[in-house]
This record gives sequence, C-alpha cells and structure tokens, in this order.
Amino acid sequence: MTAVDSAAAHAERSPQTTRSRTIVWQDPGPVAGAGAAMAGIDYMRAIASGELPPPPIAVVMRMQPVEVDPGIVVFEGEPGEEHYNPIGSVHGGYAATLLDSVLGCAVHTTLDAGVGYTTAGLEVKFMRPITREVERVRATGDVTYRGRRQATAQGRLTDVSGERLFASATTTCMILS
Repeated sequence: MTAVDSAAAHAERSPQTTRSRTIVWQDPGPVAGAGAAMAGIDYMRAIASGELPPPPIAVVMRMQPVEVDPGIVVFEGEPGEEHYNPIGSVHGGYAATLLDSVLGCAVHTTLDAGVGYTTAGLEVKFMRPITREVERVRATGDVTYRGRRQATAQGRLTDVSGERLFASATTTCMILS
C-alpha cells in the first residue's frame, strides 16, 4: 500500500484528523526554456518578481526567493504539517531541499544565458529541529567560488529573525556550458 493509499484509508476512518492541500503549478518546460535564454540573475529576478512562475518544487515546499543579487540569494519558506516526519518535527529533507535550492540559485545568478548547473555535492549540518512553532524560515546562500567548470556556495537556514540557526550547508555545483 502506498503512503497516498494509506492516508486516504485513514481519512475515511478519521475525517476529524484529516488535512488536505491542493497544489497548483505550471508546466516547468516552457519556463525552463525561457530561463535558458536569460542570464541567470535575470531569470532568478523574473521568478522572484512573479514575472515567471515558480518551479513546481517551490510550490510543493512552500518556498520562494525574496532577495536576488549576483552570487547571493535569500529564500523564505513556510514549513507545514505536510513536511513532518514520523517523530513530529519537520523532516530534515525540507531543510536540505531549501538549502540546496538557495545555494544552486545563488550559483545560477552568476551564469550567462544558455549556461546551466547541477549540484555535484551537498553537505548539510543540522543544529536544531524545525517544529510547528516555526511559522517561517529564511535560507541565505552565497557563492564562495566561481570558476569555469564549478562553483561552491555556503548557506544558512534560520528563523526569519536570523536568531535561531537550524542548519547550514555547503555545495559544489558543476557548470554546464
């Protein structure tokens, strides 16, 4: 039985504890095509401003860019119950995905039109759990090295005040010309 099937069966038996969420997204193909024709900084700014729709992962994870500068990107996210693990806190994969995204996007802001990237390595260190009391998180990524074939970046995931550190990460991205 899949997790979806199990949740549906439990929904029938326990409607009072059941939650649902409708997700709306756009076909990512045309957006990626438009982005490939733009410099990375312009593409990221177009997504941040709403000129271009967000990628589906941003909708699923409830995260969005709030600041975009060359080599530096800031996302905010809203962790919800749908991101919880079996022990009652936000799954570490939420933090890792948010950090991977902000780090990759920081690298993306350094790319020319027609140049792509992919994550070659990601290291995440968790400092404390994200719980239901945390309504919003802030991830900051900045490029520490940009070469012809690879780039590195570092990031932090905090509460929106920046006072509580939940996780930090480093990445190496391959530049795909």
